Amino acid sequence: MKKILSIILFSALGGVFTLGTYKFFFEEPQISYENAVSQPAAIQTNFTSGVVAAMENTDFTIAAKKTLNSVVHVKNTSYKTVRDPYKEYFYGQGSGSRQYSQVGTGSGVIISSDGYIITNHHVIKGASEIEVTLNNKKVLNAKLIGADPTNDIALLKVNAEKLPYIPFGNSDGVRVGEWVLAVGNPYNLTSTVTAGIVSAKARDLTGNNGVDSFIQTDAAVNPGNSGGALVNTRGELIGINTAISSQTGSFVGYSFAVPSNIAKKVIEDLMEFGNVQKAVLGVRGGELNNKVADNLEIEITEGFYISDVIENSGADNAGLKKNDIIVKLNDVKISTYADLTGFLRTKRPDDTVVVSFLRNGKEKKMEVKLTKNDVGTISNLGLVLKNLETKELKKLAIGNGVKITDITNRELAYYGVKKGFVIVAINNEKVYTVDDVTSLIANKSKGEVIRIEMLNLNGEIERYIFR
Repeated sequence: MKKILSIILFSALGGVFTLGTYKFFFEEPQISYENAVSQPAAIQTNFTSGVVAAMENTDFTIAAKKTLNSVVHVKNTSYKTVRDPYKEYFYGQGSGSRQYSQVGTGSGVIISSDGYIITNHHVIKGASEIEVTLNNKKVLNAKLIGADPTNDIALLKVNAEKLPYIPFGNSDGVRVGEWVLAVGNPYNLTSTVTAGIVSAKARDLTGNNGVDSFIQTDAAVNPGNSGGALVNTRGELIGINTAISSQTGSFVGYSFAVPSNIAKKVIEDLMEFGNVQKAVLGVRGGELNNKVADNLEIEITEGFYISDVIENSGADNAGLKKNDIIVKLNDVKISTYADLTGFLRTKRPDDTVVVSFLRNGKEKKMEVKLTKNDVGTISNLGLVLKNLETKELKKLAIGNGVKITDITNRELAYYGVKKGFVIVAINNEKVYTVDDVTSLIANKSKGEVIRIEMLNLNGEIERYIFR
């Protein structure tokens, strides 16, 4: 019996030894393997360093708490009068008039404790009355300070003090893949927060070298979210939610926000000047891609290719030349046309920027002083315009106007519009700059008729109607 027990004990010890030897020499330790996977996974979700910071960046409760009370519900009421010519014919002037109201809603972001609120231009467009409802359900009347249809930004003001507000963040520093929150009032559901990541930057929704430069996210945004806040995990404002990509009218995966750096510059201009100060570099050209690079016989496929430098512009004075390729502005990478226009929309005339460019394959840098926007293209009308100098206005004996320098719409030429005509008014409103024309055209409601007054080459006023 003792002999049998000795054999069993010896066999057990031998099995333990064999198993231990196999585990030690042949099988990978499970703890080391798990650590190898979990640590990089934590680092990848963090944009600073360390596991603790990564966990904090994915905690949305802090950002939500900071921002919920600073996002408001915006109600836009417009009154319109409809006339019935038949009733007026039989019963007299005014008998056939009927007034009705139309209500639209959206969101807004409080940006100062004394009641300044930023929203989208399309949220308050055509408003007769604007009401703002705070998160505590208090309703306040709002005054429109100014609006910029081009960037779809508007600034409101309410009479209140010590309001909670969201500080501006640096949208240039936002990274693709970074967590963000969309805060707003979709479908009149107040205080709604959705989360997502930054899917892309400098997104051009026109797809044809447009001036759009949106932040694209996959945070759910629906009707009513327009004008609301896009914030980072620190609760800083990095964008104003503006649009969605959808065939149904509801969120299907992507939303778009005006970068905070653009929005901030717009509202500062509106507060200081009453209009938006637009700066230009003074170059013409387009973004590079593989096809363009092949046609130009160059190897670079990213950047902005300069095809022409405008005479006496900041770029011309600094020494930029045709065939130069802009790759950075103030260390901000320029890969597309939207990158370029998005950056310039954050600057004013007389600002100085550092331009990094390639010339003959070598990278160079120079400082360029930005100039005021004196030329512009109205694509939907087919007109290229230029601001008039004071001496030109005196020569024409007019006080305001914008000169037509080129016509790309053949129909206009057929109806008699010629180069050298001067646009003096649109819908009875005088225009002084190219930006005035751009703003009035962009502000046009769907189906609205545009009446343009032009000074012809004989010094006579002609009127044209565009639908």
